[in-house]
Amino acid sequence: MLKFNYSEFTLECGTDEAGRGCLCGPVTAAAVILPKGFKSPILNDSKQLSKKKRNLLKPYIEEHALAYSVAHIFPEKIDDINILNASILAMHQAIEKLKTTPEFIIVDGNKFKSYKNIPHQTIIKGDSKYLSIAAASILAKTYRDDFMEKLDEEFPMYNWKQNKGYPTKEHRNAIKKYGITDYHRKSFRLLPEQFKLEL
Repeated sequence: MLKFNYSEFTLECGTDEAGRGCLCGPVTAAAVILPKGFKSPILNDSKQLSKKKRNLLKPYIEEHALAYSVAHIFPEKIDDINILNASILAMHQAIEKLKTTPEFIIVDGNKFKSYKNIPHQTIIKGDSKYLSIAAASILAKTYRDDFMEKLDEEFPMYNWKQNKGYPTKEHRNAIKKYGITDYHRKSFRLLPEQFKLEL
């Protein structure tokens, strides 16, 4: 059973990101404040759920949340500030866009930087412990997946509608064959042999 609150505050916001390990596309974060008494029998960490269940949950969360928002940070910025900072920036931007200011922030994972002096707590595997982080993980994942599926129409050879930009064998083979796009993260090791020198 996922817990409702970590803190004593009513307006507690959960935040999580998706796409950190991808070779291309944005890193996407969501922030969600849920109302007291929020229930969903199927809500869990997005990685534990089928695409069908995530797509069912997305409108349910959006309808019932007190506030929610989503932010994308694109490859150029990721390459500029690195993926960890880009993930935190995405979370900050998502929190910034909430129509209600949270009194407390709970964050999936173990890395975060204070946001506007609002107290926060990082929670390892928080998306499988707290409802608001699980809800944020669903929104981050579904919004990012939708974005990658749209990009796939422009670049079908990488099969992003299937792999969503993750480093699958097929994705790496397509990079070998077709090179990279503007959506690829140049600072990432896109091919395993990228740094081998031909001596």
